[in-house]
Amino acid sequence: MKFLIILLVVIFVIGLFRFFRQKSYLKTLTEEQFRQGYRKAQLIDVREPQEFKSGHILGARNIPLTQLKQRLVELRKDKPVYLYCQSGTRSARAAQVLHKKGYEDVSQLKGGFKKWTGKIKKS
Repeated sequence: MKFLIILLVVIFVIGLFRFFRQKSYLKTLTEEQFRQGYRKAQLIDVREPQEFKSGHILGARNIPLTQLKQRLVELRKDKPVYLYCQSGTRSARAAQVLHKKGYEDVSQLKGGFKKWTGKIKKS
């Protein structure tokens, strides 16, 4: 029982550490903030292709999280990167990958695509 409590505390502390570390390199933007800057940035949808085809933010490129490491050559480090996925989980993981590869200006859409009320395109 004591071991289980210690294990849970360790897991909690690690999660807390990751949360605060992520805050240092990833900006989470409201939809309004996202709209103000995404046209000047590299707008990347990290969802899978079938999700992208069913609807995406106008002007977005689809680079699924599962392909991101192999497709980093498509992204510039000198321009902001705006990420989104369905809810925010995959875009946060994509931001972590980009951070490790030296990208400094990375933002994500708060709540993801499911909270987006702006223009969309369906393929």
